[in-house]
Amino acid sequence: MRGISFITATFVFAFCAQILAAQGRPAGVVTEIVETKFMAETVTVFGEIVTGRESAVAARVAGVAESVPLRVGDLVSAGDVLAQLDTELLTIEVDQSRAEIDIAKAGLTVADAQLERTDKALRRAETLKANSTIPQAQFDERTSDYAVALGNQQQASARVRAAENALKQAEYRLNNATVRAPFDAIVLQVTTEKGQFIAAGSQVATLLDQSAMEVEANVPARFISALRPAQSVEARTDTGGALGLELRAILPTEFSATRTRPVRFTITSPDASVAVGQTVTLEIPVSAPNEVLVVPKDALVQAQGGWSVFVNAEGKAQPRTVEIGAALEGGFAVLSGLSAGDEVVVRGNERLRPGQDIAPSGARPAAANGTPAATGAAADDTPSQGQD
Repeated sequence: MRGISFITATFVFAFCAQILAAQGRPAGVVTEIVETKFMAETVTVFGEIVTGRESAVAARVAGVAESVPLRVGDLVSAGDVLAQLDTELLTIEVDQSRAEIDIAKAGLTVADAQLERTDKALRRAETLKANSTIPQAQFDERTSDYAVALGNQQQASARVRAAENALKQAEYRLNNATVRAPFDAIVLQVTTEKGQFIAAGSQVATLLDQSAMEVEANVPARFISALRPAQSVEARTDTGGALGLELRAILPTEFSATRTRPVRFTITSPDASVAVGQTVTLEIPVSAPNEVLVVPKDALVQAQGGWSVFVNAEGKAQPRTVEIGAALEGGFAVLSGLSAGDEVVVRGNERLRPGQDIAPSGARPAAANGTPAATGAAADDTPSQGQD
């Protein structure tokens, strides 16, 4: 028993010695530099990913589907084959139309020859009539022959044009027997199967242009005047992905129940996981960027009657009461209590005592300086809770 008591006493003594030694060392903390930033007041609105171009591609001609080389989810490029119709009959129609052109052109050749012959005969008759050496009846006959030949020639010429138009129609049907993708897209739906008869105008597949997806958000009408064309807006998807947006259009409609107007935004830096119908949170700037002093939210400790921070004062933790304003991106606007360049503790401040020695690490600017940033209050922009 004496041996056990001795070991226990030794362990307790060593543990207490470690605690005393630790209390004598400076507290390890992480700090950041308080800076002024250009910030714009924002309002949070919710939007939705919408399609800018979705097409139900239809067959232009009727026929039986010989092949449908695509499935839902396939990526297709402009010009890729979506469906191939049987072309056997269409090829025969093209050959027949070309034969009809040859027949019509041969008839035109005969009609031209007849017209030329009757024209010469009429010219001779006109010369003889001028000399009064041809009876009137014979002259009238020559005139009538010419008129008939002219009509035949015009009719033959029209047959050629009709045959050429028929060939164009046959070639159109043959060329469009191959249904192609009109743009780069992903296949959302396939509505045709091999061997199925497709009527002209029937849907073959539904395509979605992923590069043309946009965000539509209903913005309160009172903030519309602050929006500008091509204005940059930051947004996040419901999965946490960041989206860069650019204002494209403010639609001239208003919802009376909510007093909001639909606004369309082009996605400039897309998240690969976005999908039509997905919810997006946007921070809409409603004022011009202003220069404000910002303290990181993690530096704030709740104190009696307000908020305070610990400032690194030559290696000692100096408490300082601060007055904060609007919540900004990752921090709060400072109304009083701090100055630009102050080094505040953002990690390890919960257990600090006034005047305690500290060993700062990671002193750095809270964010890039000199560039406007979209800001706004968020659900998690709450200062950390600490000791009074």
